[in-house]
Amino acid sequence: MINLKIKTYENLHETFLVLVFITLAGGFQDAYSYLMRGKVFANAQTGNIVLLFKNIVELNFKASISYLIPIIAFTFGIYIAVRFEDAIEKRRLHWRQYIVAFEIIIMIIVSIVPENLNNLANALLSFSCAMQVYAFKKIYGLNFATTMCIGNLRSATENLSKYHITKDRKYLENSKKYYTVIFIFGMGAALGNIASDYFRLKSIIVAAICLAISFIILFFEDRG
Repeated sequence: MINLKIKTYENLHETFLVLVFITLAGGFQDAYSYLMRGKVFANAQTGNIVLLFKNIVELNFKASISYLIPIIAFTFGIYIAVRFEDAIEKRRLHWRQYIVAFEIIIMIIVSIVPENLNNLANALLSFSCAMQVYAFKKIYGLNFATTMCIGNLRSATENLSKYHITKDRKYLENSKKYYTVIFIFGMGAALGNIASDYFRLKSIIVAAICLAISFIILFFEDRG
């Protein structure tokens, strides 16, 4: 079993409690962007790159733009997140809280962006997801991704294989953590699918609520 108990407020952003809500939001955003915003991925830029070059080869340049925009926005989001960490590290709030607050604002804006501006909505979502990828990339000292699964799946299976070779339970515990994060991401995607059926474009507010819970939890983190 994975230990969910938080023994210290220090590095709270690396604990399972924060990860749950951050990862739920990540899975939700991918489902939302794909289902409600023109079958474009907010997080999975590999899929966007494949579809971008597919449409380029087919000379479908209008569709290509729909996939190029989130890729550029995601790249820009990572760049801004790094600059953000450097500029705001000494402020009153933890720099990750500023990132989460910015994400929440973006989710609210996306909820009112009409369907004919899907490219704008997807750019905002990809920018938001990129900042989240950078800000929340560890749990229990391990590298994790809260907005995509391929790296987590590789690490989960790698640790499982090492456990079977060495019988060291450390690898088994690591593997469980990675597989659990993948499951939580999937639950976020499922929640996105259900909410989209009921609330349509405004369903992204559910992801904003998940992020707001993480924002509140981070108030208890030791600033050092």
